[in-house]
Amino acid sequence: MITKIVLTGGPCAGKTTALARIVDHFSNMGFQVFTVPEAATLFSQSGINFQTDNRELFLESERQLMEFQIEMEERMEHIANHIEKPVLIVCDRGTMDLKAYLDNQVWKSLLEMLGMNVVELRDARYAAVIHMATAAKGAEQYYTLSNNAARSETPELARDIDDRLMQAWTGHPHLRVVGNDCTFDEKINRVLKEISNVLGVPQPIEIERKYLVDVEGEIPNGNTCEIRQTYLKPVDGMERRLRMRGENGHNVYFLTSKKRIAADRSYEFERKIDVKRYKELLQEANLAKRTIVKQRCCFLWKNQYFELDKFIEPPMPHRLLEIEDAENAATVNMPPFVKVIKDVTGDPAYMNSNIAKL
Repeated sequence: MITKIVLTGGPCAGKTTALARIVDHFSNMGFQVFTVPEAATLFSQSGINFQTDNRELFLESERQLMEFQIEMEERMEHIANHIEKPVLIVCDRGTMDLKAYLDNQVWKSLLEMLGMNVVELRDARYAAVIHMATAAKGAEQYYTLSNNAARSETPELARDIDDRLMQAWTGHPHLRVVGNDCTFDEKINRVLKEISNVLGVPQPIEIERKYLVDVEGEIPNGNTCEIRQTYLKPVDGMERRLRMRGENGHNVYFLTSKKRIAADRSYEFERKIDVKRYKELLQEANLAKRTIVKQRCCFLWKNQYFELDKFIEPPMPHRLLEIEDAENAATVNMPPFVKVIKDVTGDPAYMNSNIAKL
């Protein structure tokens, strides 16, 4: 089994330390751990000037950077295919990081040159994205660039870059933001915990808080996708579901197995599948449940990642807002444009599996 994740974040976020801890921790747990180095740093250290005024040169440099990033990841995966034990590939930044440094027109031009789309680059490539917030957000006394000669950002610019990186990845189904509201050791441990959740190893508990809400006004920097969720016949007591997630005609497919161990806690394992396997598994649909169709808006608010669902089938008068990794209601920074009607955390009536019942 190969699991590929992205470790990203603003300048001076602690990624270098986190990477070393990740390699040590998961190697000790029996994983073969590969790391993909930060491509932009390699290019900068090689003499490529991303600050050039030559637009043609700049665009070509970005194109080569993207292709180099993809090539490095794929080479690692080819090697991983020949290893018998489970493999964890950790990318020091990923394909969507480039978007944070480009204006929209240049980004669109880059996608056209590559013949690629956002769903391919963001959702289909990585099992999870862990964003470590820059120390310039809440831990300013520790902000330094002395450990990376390629960096020269002021704290103000670091915060701006951090925001743009979070926005670039907003929409990924497993984006987790690790902030500075704790000690640095606790920050690193939270990174390890999030990766453990993805791998299904000790600490695989997913904590969800869910609210029935209305939205007043616009959602800032939200990313909207459509989700079709089909429940399959259970196997060995595990709930199974298929999910098609799409934007602008581009789709990615997932198979999820889930076992609930408490009202608000569950073991969950998810893997990406191709469209052929998706269609095959549709034949195993649980006929006692309907396919859920919903529009999901993903957004960040105060370093917390929210998923807001508007149900199309079956229709619902209100929306469901969900946030994971929130131990209790007090830890949720509820956005001001969200009107909470009811906290439905742990309420069986608002579980998707029950909403799907005919």
